[in-house]
Amino acid sequence: MFKAMLTALALLFALPASAEETRIGDWTVHYSAFPSTFLSPEVAQGNNIERSRYNGLLNIAVLDADGKPVQVSLSGQGKNLLGNVRRLEFQTIREGEALYYIAQYPYRNEDNVLFTIDIQGARQGGELSFRHTFYTD
Repeated sequence: MFKAMLTALALLFALPASAEETRIGDWTVHYSAFPSTFLSPEVAQGNNIERSRYNGLLNIAVLDADGKPVQVSLSGQGKNLLGNVRRLEFQTIREGEALYYIAQYPYRNEDNVLFTIDIQGARQGGELSFRHTFYTD
């Protein structure tokens, strides 16, 4: 239980200054992208995340109108400026009432990536699209 709480805190607060949010229907979608090196080695290992200066993470949480987590299905891709496309595979993390989704994304320094993510729930769905530039440490 303690390890799970540590994981949730590490992922939720990894980069709070760059976390974004948008609305999709009745949902509020919080999302961020950041280098995996922002996670401690223990948290990365405990969640099968490759901690590398060339590996990024996407973190997405979907909340309903009351601010409660929504269980959804996510699929998507990242496309860099050279046109290289990588499919995203999301992992669901549930901690108490918190529910969020993470995906790993390999990158090179100054990769500018357009992420397009399809979010589907029981009653609605939509698309999240955002651009992020990754830098190596």
